[in-house]
Amino acid sequence: MDVRKIALLVGALLVAAVTAVMARSLFSGAETPAQAAAVGAPQPDGPQVLVATRALPVGTILQADSFRYQPWPKELVQEAYYIKGDVTPPQPGTVVRYAITAGQPITQGALVKPGDSGFLAAALGPGMRAVTVPVSAQSGVAGFIFPGDRVDLVLTQEVAGNSGPPLRASETFVRNIRVLATDQRTDNEIKDGKSEVKTFSTVTLEATPRIAEKIAVAQAMGQLSLSLRSIADNNAELERAIAAGEVSVDESKDPKAERQMLLQVASRPVDTDTTFVTGGDVSRFARRTMPSTNPVSAGPVAASPSGEPAAAFSGPVVKIARGNAETVVPVRGK
Repeated sequence: MDVRKIALLVGALLVAAVTAVMARSLFSGAETPAQAAAVGAPQPDGPQVLVATRALPVGTILQADSFRYQPWPKELVQEAYYIKGDVTPPQPGTVVRYAITAGQPITQGALVKPGDSGFLAAALGPGMRAVTVPVSAQSGVAGFIFPGDRVDLVLTQEVAGNSGPPLRASETFVRNIRVLATDQRTDNEIKDGKSEVKTFSTVTLEATPRIAEKIAVAQAMGQLSLSLRSIADNNAELERAIAAGEVSVDESKDPKAERQMLLQVASRPVDTDTTFVTGGDVSRFARRTMPSTNPVSAGPVAASPSGEPAAAFSGPVVKIARGNAETVVPVRGK
């Protein structure tokens, strides 16, 4: 390689190095559009207003993380807003009467406080009913059930027959039903930052009209018990509903559509595919099947001397024929 080519190569390398250094200094000194917008965006100089942190449909029971304060332009502030320092914020357990989108200011008329007229009706979803059932410390999971939890209903009863001991059975006839209130509490009482556990005597549940009828009949048949469901059961319930064809999967794979489907399944009580356990499944000395309800007779029905039917008799009998009439007389003796 001659000297001329080497000189040209060295010059090109020097020009490239100088260009790279100048470009680096130029880009590092300039602000990006996002940085410029962040610096130049005017911050609202208005008061702190309570806004929703997520979408709050009608009937949502507010929790502590459902809202937060955010600066709001002074000229857009309305009297119905919850303004920090002027209006007391809503307490957890308050119910949403009108739908609120994420980031939207919460108005006082959009909420219903416990004790207000129409509170329970606002807490119910469309087409749902409120049913109250009595519970004890044992059947109510010792007070560890709070408003907003999901439970299964278990019916325990005895089926009597004409012979032998009765059949004892328990049946889970409703699953995934929402708890609206315990006694007259619709929120969790917090003490030292933790939910305080208290026993209660009644529980108000959200049910469809048909399930409400089933619960009323179940209370007359036997004893009701609550079985607390895990939060992780929502995915399992979705998979079961898809396998049974109760929910159609959106082929567009839209995340919002899938989330909406999950919320729909998670909030729907189920009264199909019930499970049961009998006494024979617990103890070998108990019945496993239904007791007989028909009288057992080893022989024909006996008749009294007057010819009228008498009680069923299982011993030897004598048939007496008088013309076309036939009388069955039991043989009684030692």
